[in-house]
Amino acid sequence: MNDNFLNNYELSGNLLPIHTYPAPILKKIAVPVTDFNAELREIIKDMFFTMYNAPGIGLAAPQVGHSLRLFVLDIWFEREKVTLADGTSEYRFFDFSPMVFINPIFKNKSGEIIHEEGCLSVPGIYEDVKRAQLVTVEYQDMFGVHHTLEADELLSVCLQHENDHLDGIVFIERLSFLKKQLIEKKFLKKQKKK
Repeated sequence: MNDNFLNNYELSGNLLPIHTYPAPILKKIAVPVTDFNAELREIIKDMFFTMYNAPGIGLAAPQVGHSLRLFVLDIWFEREKVTLADGTSEYRFFDFSPMVFINPIFKNKSGEIIHEEGCLSVPGIYEDVKRAQLVTVEYQDMFGVHHTLEADELLSVCLQHENDHLDGIVFIERLSFLKKQLIEKKFLKKQKKK
């Protein structure tokens, strides 16, 4: 985290609609971000608000209707259900560690890890996916400043999962052909019933 907005993160913003598979925007290759302005920072703020409330640990711009090479993630935040005095309940969030990745480029991938993944755009589906265990990624923050990050384990998995969204790939496309067909059929049947 490298700027004031993230270091003083407060859970506020607008809930954005999350596009679900097979929405056309999820198949598009996103365009690079060129304007690092207040509008971009507002999109990022709303993306974090949407991700935390979903709840999820990552969210890419195409999932909320913006075809931009941008994603946010936080694999460390805590979410707790609290019962209020009137008997109703609400969720409280704490220990935020928000991260923003703009125009990411993977410079190195090594090793192999199999990790169970889910996706806010494919709700209710969880499957083991093979990914690189260690990655090095170059990216920009919301002000256009360049950074390099080396990541392993869950952070590596999340970076690769979210970056796939920027390339028009949903995680179920990383599965075997038969498994993908089975999941697609089951998921789309469930979506039609809604």
